[in-house]
Amino acid sequence: MTNFIKILVLASCLTSCGSKTQDSTEISSDTKNRIAYWNIQRKGTNYFNQTPSKEWFDAASMENIKFVRLVFEKWDGEQRDFILGNADDYQGIVESDFQQLINYLDYADELNIKVVITPISLPGDRWTQSNNDQKDGRIWKELKYREEAIQYWKDLAFRLKDHPAVVGYNLVNEPHPEIYFNKHSFWKRDLHEWFQTVEGGPADLNLFNKQMVQGIRTIDTEMPIIIESGLYATPWAFDYLMPIIEDDKIIYSFHMYEPYSFVTKRLNDGRYSYPGEMPIEELDKAFDLNKVGLSNFFKPMFEWTAKYKIPNNRIWVSEFGCDRSIEGAKSYLSDLITIFNENNWHWSFYAFREDDGFQAMDYELGKHKVHYTYWEYQEAKTMHLHYDKIYSGITDSFWDVFQKELN
Repeated sequence: MTNFIKILVLASCLTSCGSKTQDSTEISSDTKNRIAYWNIQRKGTNYFNQTPSKEWFDAASMENIKFVRLVFEKWDGEQRDFILGNADDYQGIVESDFQQLINYLDYADELNIKVVITPISLPGDRWTQSNNDQKDGRIWKELKYREEAIQYWKDLAFRLKDHPAVVGYNLVNEPHPEIYFNKHSFWKRDLHEWFQTVEGGPADLNLFNKQMVQGIRTIDTEMPIIIESGLYATPWAFDYLMPIIEDDKIIYSFHMYEPYSFVTKRLNDGRYSYPGEMPIEELDKAFDLNKVGLSNFFKPMFEWTAKYKIPNNRIWVSEFGCDRSIEGAKSYLSDLITIFNENNWHWSFYAFREDDGFQAMDYELGKHKVHYTYWEYQEAKTMHLHYDKIYSGITDSFWDVFQKELN
């Protein structure tokens, strides 16, 4: 068959298949056009599990989850920090650790599940839970760790750029340079003023993003790169976030666990339910816990995308959730999803069948306490072998909030 005829056949197929062809996740297997994967809305979940397993991917596939934000921080590795080796002194990828990741990426690809790679730790920025619950902000204070972080991502990109399951590099989970410079709240919308006090230095998140992207692009020019906003990825930190206009393969991301005192059980303590209202000390007024109030919360996003003419399909709510025991959690999550869908934002909920004891946002479990066997399986690191026992017979599950969207 001549090349000309091949082109005619391909054009005919694309025309006849229409939207079905556009919707195919196989579009990302073209390493020269991976950004096309993000042209239509994607809905998925987060994978922060302590014990990686094929059973998890099987269960995700059964629930029609085809898009996963994957964190490998908790996996057991040869050295202190999985794949990274040592966040105190990066010396190169730990190859045996990396092979574990590849094994699961290969399996995800078999199931047609697409993955965004998301480190929590970088050189000079070890995840708190891997650091004896101590925050590590060296990367935001010492520029030497910037070079190590760039090299780490270059090493990852060199190994991952051709993997068919991977559709994005998420630079780092929830960057928060602000807290190391006495800025802990966003409610007064004064983050832009704060940013001016650190601009040009190690805590300049815009400079960090630009340099990280430039480094990766020397290795991989095609993979979409995900940039998160500051102060733990709050949408309000978009007030000072600068887009990288010269790179058309960037996805901009934020998280939604707000109001935090509502979605967190120990802070809520039964005081607030959805819909309703709750006081916000920094605002000196109540927050409307309803769909209108939630939509108003995203005002910084609406302003930012309009200002810089960023298409909605380049925005990703990469984490959102609510403690499943809180009154009105199901309605809260449902209203959030409606807002995300109305704006055509990609989204990935937190989380699907997490196995390290954090069961507060495992919505298949319903509102009530888990059976004691749950903790036995978790202790033994065998939860993935007992899904049928853990998730059967639950009458108050509100998994349907996500199920109807995934289907």
